[in-house]
Amino acid sequence: MIKFNKPINLNGTELRQELRNAQVDISDHNLSVKEISGDLYLDIKPTDEEKAKTVVAGHNGTTVASEPTIEDKLAVVGLSIDDLKTALGLGGN
Repeated sequence: MIKFNKPINLNGTELRQELRNAQVDISDHNLSVKEISGDLYLDIKPTDEEKAKTVVAGHNGTTVASEPTIEDKLAVVGLSIDDLKTALGLGGN
């Protein structure tokens, strides 16, 4: 884990994607981005630290949870759009 200054608006999901876009290897695991005592810790390779500094410094994450999509809502109960269509008699794939 490498320590960074925590951005004011931190969104771990968005930050992981921004890091990947900058060719920084980071896991999707929620513990790969941690906030501890006001500091940000990233589970990245030491060779990626300089690239990550730039990304973290420019990060301004969304602080409001996004509205779940229909697919997200169906996935909670183990269904897909095709499953729903089939159940309603509208045909599947």
